Amino acid sequence: MTALLEAGGTVEHGSGNAPGSSTSASLIYFSSASEYTHRFVRKLGLEAARVPLYTQDETIYAQRPYVLVVPTYGGESGKNSIPRQVLKFLKHEGNRAMLKGVIGAGNTNFGTTYCLAADKIAAKCGVPHLYRFELMGTAEDVVRVKEGLEEFWKRQLKNQQ
Repeated sequence: MTALLEAGGTVEHGSGNAPGSSTSASLIYFSSASEYTHRFVRKLGLEAARVPLYTQDETIYAQRPYVLVVPTYGGESGKNSIPRQVLKFLKHEGNRAMLKGVIGAGNTNFGTTYCLAADKIAAKCGVPHLYRFELMGTAEDVVRVKEGLEEFWKRQLKNQQ
């Protein structure tokens, strides 16, 4: 796991270029055309796989436990807060089974719906909502998420023994 966390750059398996591919990344994310979440994930420098941008593309398939990074959409109403592409990805039973935690991206301008997609996914799938960040995140968010993921995976490994 340490080697994975110390990877030099983001490797994107199934990043929309190869829909329907499987991935062994421990970080899977969705980013809209705005690329905010994508930019945040790139700053982490970890191996990551991207859920395809277009719903008509076949989704990707997780081959190992992972943490999902997901933005929230729908504004203040919270309706349709989980991107359709993420719903399609999570419809696959194997992808749900491998999900171990969620990190939310959002916009604090939307008040109570800030990072609502991550809250909903965490509750529905029975996994922790590990962290939330605004828009592209700050340098401090990047450090916290990297350190937090390293600790999270160490705990997961310890709990399996």
